[in-house]
Amino acid sequence: MKKVVLILFALLLVSTLTFASGNGDATGSSTDVTDQGVSGTVVTMAGPFVDNDAIKFEESVRAFEERTGIDIQYEGSKEFEASIAIRVEGGSPPDIVDFPQPGLLETFVNKGYVIDLNNTLDMEAVRSNYIQSWLDMATMESPDGEIMAGVWGRVNAKSLVWYNKKEFDAAGYQVPETWEELEALQTTIMADGDTPWAIGIESGAATGWPATDWLEEMMLRTTSLENYDRWVAGNLKFDSPEVRTAIGAMSDIWFTDGMVYGGRRGIATTSFGDAPKVMFESPPKAWLHKQGNFITSFFPDNLVAAEDYDFFYLPSVDPSLGRPVLVAGDIYAMFNDRPEVRMVMQFFATGASVEGWVKSGGAISPHKDSSLDWYTNVVDRKVAEVIQNATSVRFDGSDLMPGSVGAGSFWKEMTAYVSGTKTLDEALAAIDASWPE
Repeated sequence: MKKVVLILFALLLVSTLTFASGNGDATGSSTDVTDQGVSGTVVTMAGPFVDNDAIKFEESVRAFEERTGIDIQYEGSKEFEASIAIRVEGGSPPDIVDFPQPGLLETFVNKGYVIDLNNTLDMEAVRSNYIQSWLDMATMESPDGEIMAGVWGRVNAKSLVWYNKKEFDAAGYQVPETWEELEALQTTIMADGDTPWAIGIESGAATGWPATDWLEEMMLRTTSLENYDRWVAGNLKFDSPEVRTAIGAMSDIWFTDGMVYGGRRGIATTSFGDAPKVMFESPPKAWLHKQGNFITSFFPDNLVAAEDYDFFYLPSVDPSLGRPVLVAGDIYAMFNDRPEVRMVMQFFATGASVEGWVKSGGAISPHKDSSLDWYTNVVDRKVAEVIQNATSVRFDGSDLMPGSVGAGSFWKEMTAYVSGTKTLDEALAAIDASWPE
């Protein structure tokens, strides 16, 4: 009887009425989960969470483990990408794998290693708990056709513009809601004799990645999601009208005299972590900085969120494209099909799976059934609001492209274009030529 009560508790937790059978035939037929005997079972999991992140993850699943009797054994590694390839290709994958980049997951989907969640989970419950874009990004091509390759867990947003709140408010500036209002704010700041933007793309061997983020933001704001996906997949060339339009929107800010602190040439030599610090000098040397929510760790010490600094959503250039948000995050995929693995995967499709992590800080939930009341700091709460209010989301494009492009020619050639050592035509041709056949 104790086992039955535990498993009924799990059913309430994951909000699903039935689960597919655990006979491994992928038929999707349902059965009473109380007959599956999951208490005392083990579900193995691998991913990149280490140190504090690993602790927070384990704490976030503890209540589920206690209620179901399933032991989720998580193994984190800083060399995750290399180690997981060895395990999967060697025929001994963990039951569930956490991928910080859907591009790596897609390589295993393409080879037929990943189980289609359409045949194993209550997909009505899954679909109702995410906006369509998250589902789109989890849909991938296997040898047997398109499958639902995973469910999204912890995420974060990049489409944020940070500013010195005390000085911003004292100057009488207003947070822009539209691209036209952002342009008006830029003009006003320049008319006041100041510089609107703080931008830096220097990052050692990874110099250029902030420029790729900016271009991805502009792609989402000037063209369709379909074109963004085609571009990321290599089916829309960098030297195309759509990409050139996005670069033009970016260049209007980056290359206009007086728009960026240090000017165009200073962008390539300024560290991405140092760039926003000039906003907090007295008086500020720049007023705006676009970056993901991790950037606060590079701010000067002793600043208080919502008092000393704040952020707003980077508006869309084309209102017809809605409110797109550039995101990053973790997607969980299933490699072994057993009843207990299905239950864990169904759990990961609910806000309850990240509730503890959200409350302790450092995680944003993409799930519709999560609550803003869970967020204990103002930054995480506002980032969650940006994601919840998004009409569409897309993953960082350079992280999805082949490594020779996304972390190679894309970074390098954008840096060359920004610094002026190459023309736009030369940079775009070089990126296109580097794409693997």
